[in-house]
Amino acid sequence: MRTRVQVGTLCILLALGAGAAMAQEGPKTPNAHDIYCSGVVTKEAIPADTYVISGEESSYRITYGRGDYIFINKGSSSGTKVGDEFLVMRPVKSPAHIKWFEYQPSLMLAMGTHWLDVGRVKVAHVEASVSVAQVVSSCGFMQRGDIARPFAERPAPALRPVNRDRFPASSGKNQGMIVTAKDWAQVVGMNSVIYVNLGSAQGAKVGDYVRIYRYQGTRHDTVYQSRRTQYVRWGFGGTPVPYNWKDLPRDHLGEGIVLRVSENAATVLITFSLRDIYLGDYVEIQ
Repeated sequence: MRTRVQVGTLCILLALGAGAAMAQEGPKTPNAHDIYCSGVVTKEAIPADTYVISGEESSYRITYGRGDYIFINKGSSSGTKVGDEFLVMRPVKSPAHIKWFEYQPSLMLAMGTHWLDVGRVKVAHVEASVSVAQVVSSCGFMQRGDIARPFAERPAPALRPVNRDRFPASSGKNQGMIVTAKDWAQVVGMNSVIYVNLGSAQGAKVGDYVRIYRYQGTRHDTVYQSRRTQYVRWGFGGTPVPYNWKDLPRDHLGEGIVLRVSENAATVLITFSLRDIYLGDYVEIQ
């Protein structure tokens, strides 16, 4: 019996130690998956002249992944040759027609189209009007009609030490909001990818850091909380003088690094988070 108790205690201690280690784990340098599977929101017109026709075993297969062979609509007559590489992407819209915060639809419209990175392919065989390419890396499934663009290296921004200040002062630089997130997540945290309405037109560039924060109370209604909930609905006490959101320190939620930038949007990898982060939370260039 004593042995069982000791073993049980050891398991609990190991679990607690593992949890503590995870809690203290620092941010990781953006890897190839972070960079080439991050997606982008842009108003730029992306050429759709090169695309996936289908792939091997197309009589019963409709999706393809790493190691599979796909067919694209460009061959030797278009200058395609063995060894050429393409990044495959797809325009997407959220399947959930939910407005998560007040200005989300209008902000998304101003940012542009959400393009999903699907993967990377390398041409293995060329014919006159079509080519066969192997999927060498995959972010998700490929399907007929996906757009293929010539491969181009994307910069890997340098990581800096985490700023663990719970109440950092405002940088005074441009501010924006988390408008949407990769895979349509509504709650995000460390290592999540988010899309914010700060682009090159607002001074954002690859490698910039953004601070993620929330105002006390709410400036705008969201589906997560109602305006002045803590004061009106539940009546958790009161103060002689009412305080405005501008009078109180902001809730520091975390920070992230800019991976990609378009005119009015940036793709951000969250490198550190103190608590859950929601669509509609605020960001500020540091």
